[in-house]
Amino acid sequence: MKVCILSDSHDHIPLLDAAVADARAAGAEAVLHAGDLVAPSTLRCLEKHALPVHVIHGNNTGDLHALTQLAHKPGSLVHYHGMDAGVELGGRSIFIVHYPHYAYAMAATGDWDLVCCGHSHKIEIRDIVNCQGGVTWVVNPGTIGGVGTAPATWVLGDLDTMTFEVREVPKSLEYRDRVTANA
Repeated sequence: MKVCILSDSHDHIPLLDAAVADARAAGAEAVLHAGDLVAPSTLRCLEKHALPVHVIHGNNTGDLHALTQLAHKPGSLVHYHGMDAGVELGGRSIFIVHYPHYAYAMAATGDWDLVCCGHSHKIEIRDIVNCQGGVTWVVNPGTIGGVGTAPATWVLGDLDTMTFEVREVPKSLEYRDRVTANA
């Protein structure tokens, strides 16, 4: 099973939408969003992709009430988990949290195959030896919002092989969409 791992979208709808479209075309069956979505309405652009979206909030929480309502709307594919999440996908146990230090602590327990985080806006993919003697992967996909000078990145994860590929969306895509909308 392939998954789209992203974080820190910060309301950059065209970049988020392009990443999930690319992920779906590459065979992704779910989206894992590791926080800093900000406005819950940002997720509406993903409805057309028909993929389940597992999302947690980060330090830029936005309207948590609206996010909860969106997740509980009949037929919604959005699964809002709060400040962190433990999910089972493709036979793998996955933990999603916003903060890298929390991610590394959870990875060290050995209770998870994969821990996803964000916050730093820096890509990091590491396998660490956990306290049970196994290996846990920690994936920080950077920022799909391309915050500041950071590129707009996300990760395509293959849960069968536990391989992770960094992908980038051109930030010019967002600028082009804004120009078109204002024309």
